[in-house]
Amino acid sequence: MKIAVSVGDLNGIGIEIALKSHDIVKTLCHPRYVIDPKMLKQAADRLEIDIPNDFETVALNKSFTLTPAQITKESGAYSYASFEKACDLADAKVVDAVVTLPIHKLAWHKAGIPFSGHTDMLADRYKKEAIMLIGAPELFTALYTHHIPLKVVPSQIHQTHLASFLCDLYKAIKEPHIAVLGLNPHAGDGGILGDEEKIISRAIEEANRKLKATIFIGPLVPDTAFTPHMREQFRYFVCMYHDQGLIPAKALYFEEGINISLNLPIIRTSVDHGTAFDIAYQNEKNPSTKSYINAVKEAVKLAQKRSQYLI
Repeated sequence: MKIAVSVGDLNGIGIEIALKSHDIVKTLCHPRYVIDPKMLKQAADRLEIDIPNDFETVALNKSFTLTPAQITKESGAYSYASFEKACDLADAKVVDAVVTLPIHKLAWHKAGIPFSGHTDMLADRYKKEAIMLIGAPELFTALYTHHIPLKVVPSQIHQTHLASFLCDLYKAIKEPHIAVLGLNPHAGDGGILGDEEKIISRAIEEANRKLKATIFIGPLVPDTAFTPHMREQFRYFVCMYHDQGLIPAKALYFEEGINISLNLPIIRTSVDHGTAFDIAYQNEKNPSTKSYINAVKEAVKLAQKRSQYLI
C-alpha cells in the first residue's frame, strides 16, 4: 500500500518522528513524505539525523526558515500545503491513504487558512460530514461535534442530523453495538439538568429504526460511560462534544491513540497528539512514535478493506 504522509508543522516534532520511524514504517507500506528535499535537509541538519536513502519525498516547491517551537504563519502555510498535496495524491489514486502528522491550529490561523484543523478542511473539500474517530483498538470515541466552542454544542443537537450521523458512523465501522452519551450531567436527570437527552433519545430511536436493528444504546450518563464495566460492553462511544470524547481516550491511550476521519472518499488517519513544541528539535533519545506507527497501520488496514470491497 502507498501512503502519503503529510508532515505537519515543521517547527514541531512531527518530522523527527517521521525520520526516526521510517525503518519501521517502510515495512508496513510504501511511504511518500510530502516535503521538499530542501526543507527535509534543513530539519534533519538541525536534528543532526541522517536522511535515509529510501526516504521518498513529494515536492511542494516551497521553503521557509525553520524556527523550532515557534508558531508562525510560514510553518502554518507549509503544513497546510503538505496536507492539501497529500489529499491531491489520494484523489488521483497515486496513494491509497493519507497519514497526517500534527499541525498547529494557530499557525494555520496566522497563515489565513479558514479551517480549525484537518477534519474541518476535509469536510469542506469533499462536501461531506467528516466523522472524527479518536482512540485505540480497545476504545474509540466518535465526536458528534468537535472544534466548536462548548457554549454552541447544545444548539447543534438536532434529531434528524444526529440520526444521520449515527447511521453514517455505523455504515463506516459496522460495529453491532455502539454507546451514545448524553450531554448533561446525569444525562439530564429526567429533564431537571437539561432536556437535550430527549432529542438524543429520539435520534437513537430513528437511527435504529432506519438500520432495522438495535445498534445504538443510550443516552448514557457521561460520568459513568467509561468505567471498566461499560468498556467491557462497548468499544465505540458517540460523544456529544470534543472533550467528552478526547479526555477518556487520551487518559487511557495517550501515547498510542490515533485520529481517523470517516465518511469520506479518501482514507485519512493521524497521530492524536500535538506539535510538542516543548521537546521539538531537542533530539530526544526516544520520542514516542507509537501513535504515528498505529496511524500508519490503521491506514493500511482501512485501505486493504476498501480495496477488497471494490474488488
